[in-house]
Amino acid sequence: MTVRMRHTRGHTNNRRSHHSVMMPRLTTDKETGAIHERHRISAETGVYRGRKVFDAEQGLARKEARIEAKRSQRQPTEPEE
Repeated sequence: MTVRMRHTRGHTNNRRSHHSVMMPRLTTDKETGAIHERHRISAETGVYRGRKVFDAEQGLARKEARIEAKRSQRQPTEPEE
């Protein structure tokens, strides 16, 4: 690399000024009042653009069962005397 290709610190910082973290855009569902990110399925209701995409209760139950199975596998066994 040549010295000519380098940018000054000011130029680099100007470019990086747009890299700041922004708050996510949130939308409130009209029917249920659930808050979710825009263009995403609501995790609480399973609804996207007025259509039910998946059953949120069934998904939550499946997730809890999977967590419980992992938890039961990690239970330490009592040491033998």
